[in-house]
Amino acid sequence: MNYADEADALAQAEADRFLTTMTQAMRPSAVVEPFALQVQDLCFAYSQQRQLFNNWSARIPPGLTLVRGGDGAGKTTLLRLLAGDLPASKGKLQADGVCLHESPDRYQRQVFWVDPRTTAWDQLTPYSYFKTLPQRYGPVDASVLADLLDGLSLTAHLNKAMFMLSTGSKRKVWLAGAFASGAAVTLLDEPFAALDKASIAFVLDVLEDAAMHPARAFVVADYSAPVGLPLAQTIDLGEP
Repeated sequence: MNYADEADALAQAEADRFLTTMTQAMRPSAVVEPFALQVQDLCFAYSQQRQLFNNWSARIPPGLTLVRGGDGAGKTTLLRLLAGDLPASKGKLQADGVCLHESPDRYQRQVFWVDPRTTAWDQLTPYSYFKTLPQRYGPVDASVLADLLDGLSLTAHLNKAMFMLSTGSKRKVWLAGAFASGAAVTLLDEPFAALDKASIAFVLDVLEDAAMHPARAFVVADYSAPVGLPLAQTIDLGEP
């Protein structure tokens, strides 16, 4: 092969590589759907006569997911299972890439959960409780927390022991902690229960922003969908 032929061959090879690259760039790529929480083959029963979840699987994307169901359908139980607060008899849970059975502590740092009926924090003040959040879930944005305290009218209660607060005020503390935590997955059980009208309106506004979050997933368990909020999906547990 003379120099002219070799140059032509190299030029043709370069042209072929260029066309191949352009074709691949223009070809639609597969879209990988991001999921903040994945559940596979979850099983849980309170007794042989009461099987709530049998090989139940779900993928929860960023944004707002509703868990809907009647009394006794398993809404709170499901949240506790997703939080790793209640052990399942079988199943795999993964939050933000961390598997519950492989690293329980790391998993629970990705998932915010407080049972709104708990008395575990009764001896602490809200101020002391909020100081625990960075240790449990990572950095907390102080300005976000300040806005939440103001919007939920909690500032005046920060230095009172939790047992001194009304049911509604204690729930506001958990809500402020949930939204401020920055956790990849936030689980909220009946977030509007026992709240005054102004606080309900404020929580709806916060959830409207949460529904648009590109990375965090917010799972709300309630009897019906919050009015006017865009849902990423609905998990319907039906009636017991």
